[in-house]
Amino acid sequence: MWVHPQFDPIALKIGPLAIHWYGLTYLAAFGLFMFLAGRRVAQPWNAAAGWNRRDVDDLLFFGVLGVVLGGRLGYVLFYKPAYYLQHPLEILAVWQGGMAFHGGLLGVIVAMALFARLRGRSFFAVTDLIAPCVPTGLAAGRLGNFINGELWGRAADPSLPWAMVFPQAQDGGIARHPSQLYQFFGEGLLLFVWLWFYARKPRATGAVSGMFLIGYGLLRFAAEYFREPDSFLGLRALNLSQGQWLSLPMIAAGILIWALAQRAGKR
Repeated sequence: MWVHPQFDPIALKIGPLAIHWYGLTYLAAFGLFMFLAGRRVAQPWNAAAGWNRRDVDDLLFFGVLGVVLGGRLGYVLFYKPAYYLQHPLEILAVWQGGMAFHGGLLGVIVAMALFARLRGRSFFAVTDLIAPCVPTGLAAGRLGNFINGELWGRAADPSLPWAMVFPQAQDGGIARHPSQLYQFFGEGLLLFVWLWFYARKPRATGAVSGMFLIGYGLLRFAAEYFREPDSFLGLRALNLSQGQWLSLPMIAAGILIWALAQRAGKR
């Protein structure tokens, strides 16, 4: 078995200033978005629709607000509503951790709807543009989870070549799946490759957005079978985790959006 390397969460310290690896993964996510979105607006059909580099800067600004506010509120509402109802001031303590992807997604949806309204664009035209640029940011975040040794996987067969002990788990050093890396490769790199190639030619409006929801929902649902459920939640109905239950409506919405896009495209 491997043992988690126990990386120092602080990448660089200059006097009282400490730069954490997790913060650097967020910077990497934003940098990758800028690069990839810049490539997207340069594609002939997007350039013909009036997209330009300035739009990328504004999309990043709106997206960051959506990710941070939505991710935090999603964690509060989806995972620990009773606790934060008793400790409302701690909702603002984002430095203590606690972000939820599904909440971040809802936050980004609201932010992109606002952006679309202000720019007089179709909502799905905006989300189609940015959808292929999102998975690399997810990959960066999962890498940050692995560096921090958090969100570890469920118990694994010790003979599994990549089984790993996470000392932070305080469970006697049992072998576990490095589920952060599964998610890094799945909903990060694999989803990026699929969406990037899918969006390499013009698609019906909404098709790329629908495909993102389907792809992420399926990959996250599968990864949850290897990820240890949150200790304060455990497994929910039908032995599914909270993440799996939140992924199901994503998959359903993605299928509906994609199907409607194909139907409208044929018209």
